Amino acid sequence: MDDPSQPDPHGFKRRGVLFVLSSPSGAGKSTIARKLLANDPHLCMSVSATTRAMRPGEIDGKDYHFVSLERFREMTAAHEFLEWAHVFDERYGTPRAPVDEMLGAGKDVLFDIDWQGAQQLYQIAGGDVVRVFILPPSMEELHQRLLKRATDSTEIIDRRMSRAANEVSHWDGYDYVLVNDDVEECFQQVRTILSAERLKRSRQTGLIGFIRKLRRAG
Repeated sequence: MDDPSQPDPHGFKRRGVLFVLSSPSGAGKSTIARKLLANDPHLCMSVSATTRAMRPGEIDGKDYHFVSLERFREMTAAHEFLEWAHVFDERYGTPRAPVDEMLGAGKDVLFDIDWQGAQQLYQIAGGDVVRVFILPPSMEELHQRLLKRATDSTEIIDRRMSRAANEVSHWDGYDYVLVNDDVEECFQQVRTILSAERLKRSRQTGLIGFIRKLRRAG
């Protein structure tokens, strides 16, 4: 079987996919995002800018672009973000220029953003945006995952759980909704969605020329 991550073998040009993964913190979107990137050379990650402090093990420019509040405000005023939002007293945003560069290079772009960012991105890019929301099997399981992660204080975990209920209420703003009972199974479902979206007729900008050639040959 052909690798579903590969482009069309006939060389059709197509518009890039802006592929959004959202979920409550701890539901598994970051794990699935890493697996997608590791298995798909035609997919690039959009690295968000943030005002929050760097955590141990994080790399500036790879995990996030860590910027000051002043710099973030300057970028916002200059319209340098495709989307941005307040999350837990910090700011997160998607720089526009790198996304344009990746699309120009023929890549699809993966976004790990929340429902606010997904909504803003859809308002800008419309049909090129594919939105996938990942749910935990239960709120109790989500709480246990956050505790096991051991990266946040009890206060922050409580705030994340409160926010999770609000995030789940926006499930109907997404094109696909999956339950992450098993990370490998959920990853395969997400990969199938991406493959199918790449093949949509509306994205195949080179298809019309191919059809014309077929008709002339006939």
